[in-house]
Amino acid sequence: MGNYPCPMTLTSESIAARLAAHDGVQRLPTPKAELFQLRGFAGPDLWAELIAMIDAGRRPSTIADDNGDPVFRTSETCDLPAGLPAVERVEAMLTSLSGLDPVFGEPLQGQRYAIGQEFKPHTDYFSPGGRDFAKFCTLSGNRTWTFMIYLNDVAAGGATRFKLLDKTFQPEAGKLLCWNNRLPDGGINPATLHHGMKVRQGVKYVITKWYREKPWRG
Repeated sequence: MGNYPCPMTLTSESIAARLAAHDGVQRLPTPKAELFQLRGFAGPDLWAELIAMIDAGRRPSTIADDNGDPVFRTSETCDLPAGLPAVERVEAMLTSLSGLDPVFGEPLQGQRYAIGQEFKPHTDYFSPGGRDFAKFCTLSGNRTWTFMIYLNDVAAGGATRFKLLDKTFQPEAGKLLCWNNRLPDGGINPATLHHGMKVRQGVKYVITKWYREKPWRG
């Protein structure tokens, strides 16, 4: 990793402490995972711009280690190009909140869920030994932290359920969820399994930012 700081050192202690100390951040009271939420992360002007970008650039979502279930992930995805003002604002806000060096971050991504669409229970890290592990992790390592922001309220459904943590988060415009996909020893944390539940009424928009063990190299 050359002269870059080790992100797992930051993640396991100082990142969680930094988040917990931020005004308005709530930590889920469980020893099983580091999971936080923050309401009102930013205003509706920014979210409206991001929603328009997602609508314009959406494509069918894909998965790693395809399990043969054609309806495992039925949402749509949009890559949000760096350099656009709205994307730069979000990136700067996330850096300020977390303290994570942007060099470890994947490009910002948007997701759109229409009625009936979902992402069945999954983890954000790539499973060691999985068919696609080398493809996605050889250059930049596995995922460490996830930051996900709801861009709008949803009329019904669309919650994010962490079954192993017995916690469900309802979509709420401007609410940020973030969690550490790793254990304190650096291993993957299966307790971060989560389900993007079916939207029953309306449309759900979110943006997601993932960080890696090593500097992002695409």
